[in-house]
Amino acid sequence: MGLDNPIHIAFLVVILLLVFGARRLPEIGRSLGSGMREFKDSISGDTKPALSATVQQPPAQQPQPPVAQPVATPPPVAAPAPAEPVDESTFGR
Repeated sequence: MGLDNPIHIAFLVVILLLVFGARRLPEIGRSLGSGMREFKDSISGDTKPALSATVQQPPAQQPQPPVAQPVATPPPVAAPAPAEPVDESTFGR
């Protein structure tokens, strides 16, 4: 009693679609396939350059020494003007 019956496979696919959804299944398949491929390569000792590593990258630029930036001094702040006296007799009327 294995997955040799097509009805079992169809039932499994329907359950996977309900659990993960149609958008996530391709992602899961890709990650599972790449994981299996990496495992097989590590067991057999074969090393193939990764797809992203085969793309030539532009040569790295030499780091430039930091240039001293002039420091801007803040403008002087004037002292606040003294408050005018308030006539307290006008409050509360």
